[in-house]
Amino acid sequence: MAGGASGTAAVAVTGPTGFIGSAVVRKLLEQKRTVRCLIEPGANTANLEGLPVERITCDVTDFATMKKSLEGCETLFHLAAIYKTWLPDEEVIYRVNVEGTVSTLLAAQHAKVNRIVYTSSIAAIGLASGGLADETTKFNLFDIANPYILTKWQSERVAMRFAESGLPVVIVIPAFPFGPRDIAPTPTGAIIRALLNKEVPGHGPGGFCTIDVDDCAEGHVLAEEKGRIGERYILGNDNVSLKDFFDVVCKVAGLKTPNLPMPGALAAGVALGMELWADHVSHKEPPATYRSMRYAQRNAFFSNAKAKRELGLPTRPLEETVRRAVEWFRGDFQTARTKG
Repeated sequence: MAGGASGTAAVAVTGPTGFIGSAVVRKLLEQKRTVRCLIEPGANTANLEGLPVERITCDVTDFATMKKSLEGCETLFHLAAIYKTWLPDEEVIYRVNVEGTVSTLLAAQHAKVNRIVYTSSIAAIGLASGGLADETTKFNLFDIANPYILTKWQSERVAMRFAESGLPVVIVIPAFPFGPRDIAPTPTGAIIRALLNKEVPGHGPGGFCTIDVDDCAEGHVLAEEKGRIGERYILGNDNVSLKDFFDVVCKVAGLKTPNLPMPGALAAGVALGMELWADHVSHKEPPATYRSMRYAQRNAFFSNAKAKRELGLPTRPLEETVRRAVEWFRGDFQTARTKG
């Protein structure tokens, strides 16, 4: 086992204030690990409130600071990334997601970290036609890839090259995560918020693969213990259509499901209009963008067979996951947003 409850050296986590990152921190603390949180400057730290962790503020693109911050760490969980489908300046997402991965893994190499779990994204895997994609499916989304998708694909390739050179890297690939503590909220959490706020008029084609954020975090810790160096593991659970997901959320929330049919071309056109308005007028994040809508209109369905077989990935029922998310957005969301 790499580390574990008996380990005395620190375990470093980048992106520890985020949705998945903070869940990983909690899983590590459950194992009585010593956790060093490498926090991005200016981050909302509400997700770490009350947790017995060491805090160091550092930019993942700063090699010298990262190398110093990783001194004495046995394991690194690298989750720091920008998860946005639109930004007023796209340069920053390439800097953090790609350059930050290079700097962080170089720093880990120099600090002689024994084990690294790199967090990729389901967006870095291509889609299968009429079936389930898996870790062997080649990336085939260049026609609809937004900067987030491209940077996660590129940064995962960087991590793979480091693994090939001998760095002990295991790659985990989260599906669409849902659950509590989604402060931002992420684009996935924004779907639930929009449904709760009755801002969604209907549904279109397409579907996606979901995972409970705490099951996803457990998958990270299991990858440290059981994952094979240089291997990729999809952390996913239910493959659901957009309509079926809306049905589950609205059932849990006690709301009427928005049933207005939204033809794909119409929805994409509306999203394009929102994106252009954001680009040239409001300069604020739009509810949807053209490329993110086109991705959502496809069946982004994935197999978790490898992660279940090799890691023992836990998978709780979707309705339970949605209930946890709905309760959090209706309860602690606003408070968490104003803290930190």
